[in-house]
Amino acid sequence: MTTTDELRSGTGTTHQIGMFADRLIGIVHTLAQPSLVQLVMRLALAVPFWRSGINKWDGFLQLKDTTVLLFSEEFMLHLPGGPYHYPAPAVFAFVSGCGEILFPILLVFGLATRFAATALLFMTCIVELTVPDGWPVHITWAAMALGIMAWGPGRLSLDYGIRHALGLPKGVY
Repeated sequence: MTTTDELRSGTGTTHQIGMFADRLIGIVHTLAQPSLVQLVMRLALAVPFWRSGINKWDGFLQLKDTTVLLFSEEFMLHLPGGPYHYPAPAVFAFVSGCGEILFPILLVFGLATRFAATALLFMTCIVELTVPDGWPVHITWAAMALGIMAWGPGRLSLDYGIRHALGLPKGVY
């Protein structure tokens, strides 16, 4: 009997391997529920930005002196013909610090999720221009942000709960 005959008859080693593969795929589908994956992506994207943001502050709306110094002296935008110093480094430091705190909070709670992911994608692009050698990490951040933007926050989010409570169409969850 040939392999093709075994497949058609539903017997033999090939059929058993196929059934085993189907069981494994079923287990993977059970473990990797879309809403769980969306939650994990939100958390994974939020963590590095939160950690960076928390290190920029010395108190409520009080940037550390080193943060402004980094944006003034150390950080450079690697653009053609550059690198160039950041224009208005204190403003960039403040906006960056605020974004790195606010957007991860929104992601964790799943509130204004696509907006927060879009903002972090933009910030990732700026970070890449500042630290071009960090692209292996930055591309993973970009991929997570794009995934969240494309597929939304999932059912385990305030966005979903609010839409459900208001009886609005759920969109892509």
